[in-house]
Amino acid sequence: MSGNRLLRSTAIFSSMTFLSRVSGLVRDQIYAIVFGANPAMDVFIAAFRIPNFMRRLSAEGSFSMAFVPVLAEYKEKHGPQAVRELVDRVTGTLMAGLVAITALVLALAPWLTQAIAPGFAPDGEKHALFIEMLRITFPYALFISLASLAGGILNSYQRFAIPALSPVLLNLAMISAALAAREWFGGSVKVLAWGVFAAGILQLAFQLPALARLGLLPRPRLDFAHAGVRRILTLMVPTLFGSSVVQFNLLFNTMAASFLIGGSMTWLYYSDRLLEFPLGMFGVAIGTVILPHLSSRHAATDPDGYSKGLDWGFRLCLLIGIPACLGLILSAEPLFATLFQYGNLSAEDTRMISWSLMAQSTAVPAFLLVKVLAPAFYSRQDTRTPVKAAVVSVLVNIAATVLLFAALLTLTGTGQAALTKAGGDYLGALAHVPGAHALLALAIAVAGWVNALQLAWLLRKAGVYRRQPGWARFLRQIGVASVAMALVVLAFRLAWPAWSDWAWWERGWRLAVMVGAGGAVYGGLLWVQGIRPRDLRGH
Repeated sequence: MSGNRLLRSTAIFSSMTFLSRVSGLVRDQIYAIVFGANPAMDVFIAAFRIPNFMRRLSAEGSFSMAFVPVLAEYKEKHGPQAVRELVDRVTGTLMAGLVAITALVLALAPWLTQAIAPGFAPDGEKHALFIEMLRITFPYALFISLASLAGGILNSYQRFAIPALSPVLLNLAMISAALAAREWFGGSVKVLAWGVFAAGILQLAFQLPALARLGLLPRPRLDFAHAGVRRILTLMVPTLFGSSVVQFNLLFNTMAASFLIGGSMTWLYYSDRLLEFPLGMFGVAIGTVILPHLSSRHAATDPDGYSKGLDWGFRLCLLIGIPACLGLILSAEPLFATLFQYGNLSAEDTRMISWSLMAQSTAVPAFLLVKVLAPAFYSRQDTRTPVKAAVVSVLVNIAATVLLFAALLTLTGTGQAALTKAGGDYLGALAHVPGAHALLALAIAVAGWVNALQLAWLLRKAGVYRRQPGWARFLRQIGVASVAMALVVLAFRLAWPAWSDWAWWERGWRLAVMVGAGGAVYGGLLWVQGIRPRDLRGH
């Protein structure tokens, strides 16, 4: 894939993903108005975390990273009939595994609840509600994993728009469910679980016509003996952990957040959702587009094209990631006050959410870089190397969480008072400390940087990436533009400090002016320093 085509494909994927993120923003605004931040909403977020974890493993992680390189190899070396046979057998084998996993989860839901959300008391309402909603939402994992298989096939044939657009259906289903809560479900949050179930069916069905037009509509065949299936399964085992370290960290944080003050999971959810704009629009887009490109360059034995593709990805990640990091940190509270602080979401909720957003935003460049660094290994069918980085990153997240919580409870007045109130019980004390959730976000950020730096070091050690000329100048250009942008946003923050006091339309125009001015300064200074759109097309 040429540089122009890489950029065009990324632009198509990003524009479709932008529609998904906008509809997701509307969905979350409706959540805030209808449900607010409360224990029942915490339970839904915890229950949906599990099938959503499966979605991210399949759509952005292990299955995609294992399947796409093998499919690219079959396209390059074996021909259309072999590709059709691979698709049929992979589909049948995947379906069999997913049905078995789904049945197991539904049967073991009461025991899984204790493992996933140990802070929910076994005899409490949250525990019973979690079991019920987990059983409703988990089949989504089956449907969305099959939808991800369909999307992987379409992406391999440079059909990026439909897979990128299909998440809009999830948001539309969830919006409909939230609005229906008032009319037909008495305001119960359980309606969201049924919305998740319906969304999985819609997302799978949406992609099937496009597969049919390619002549690749699967005819499922269970065949563990097929060489391609065996190869994918071999690659998937390590990538189940290696490519989705952030998701494992989020699961651990869900467990930890179940011990915190009510509303903490919801606060973390909203901050994570806003991070999805830069990560979803650009990080996933770049990673999705670059994986087939790197896989084809490796299969065609083109090390120069492979290295140049990586260099393009790294530059684009930093060009987007550095200003996104600074912008989110400086404008966290205005963003949430403007977008979400209506109905049942209070000014205190906005303050709590902004804390976790600022903490996690410090790792936006790292999260974006991992979207290129991980495919650099998986495209070469090297699934073992990233596991080394992933294991360390997960351990760092756990250690950072424990150390940060210990420091909070022993080194701050608020923490010491909570510890005394809980009779020395550290886990019990955490439920009395507002803002402890932000430390979970900070721990994820630390782990994200550790993961990215390790992958970069291991890639350099492997000797497959050669840095292209002009990096020193490029870093200076984005550094100057980013600092100037940050100063502009900071000036607006100092001039307009009280965002919660204004009406929605006042917040709206002020946010538009602040973000617009910051973006204009950043883009303008990049232009003045010589960066042009053609420079982003690849070498």
